[in-house]
Amino acid sequence: MATIFAKIIKGELPSEKVFENERILAIKDIHPVAPVHLLIMPKKEIPDLQSITAADLPLISEIMAVAQQLAKQFHIEDGYRLLTNNGSNAGQIIFHLHFHLIGGRRLGSIA
Repeated sequence: MATIFAKIIKGELPSEKVFENERILAIKDIHPVAPVHLLIMPKKEIPDLQSITAADLPLISEIMAVAQQLAKQFHIEDGYRLLTNNGSNAGQIIFHLHFHLIGGRRLGSIA
């Protein structure tokens, strides 16, 4: 069964896109926890961080570059959080690798 992100990538569900190329999509989170809360995902279906292969590393590097670009575009480059959850024990509920870019306010400790 396709994830909600696969459906968004295919254009079957609406989203507010902030970046897209042939490999990566970034959208605004529909339940933001901060003024800037974006989701950055590969278009390739990778279930989670542990499923990344050596062949995927250039894609992950590109995602990091997109995160930097979006942080600058949204004026949060001086303070933001980039995170991903790996597995249900970590709170992952959509099993399509994605990164949350969160900023726009002072963020507390997550320790």
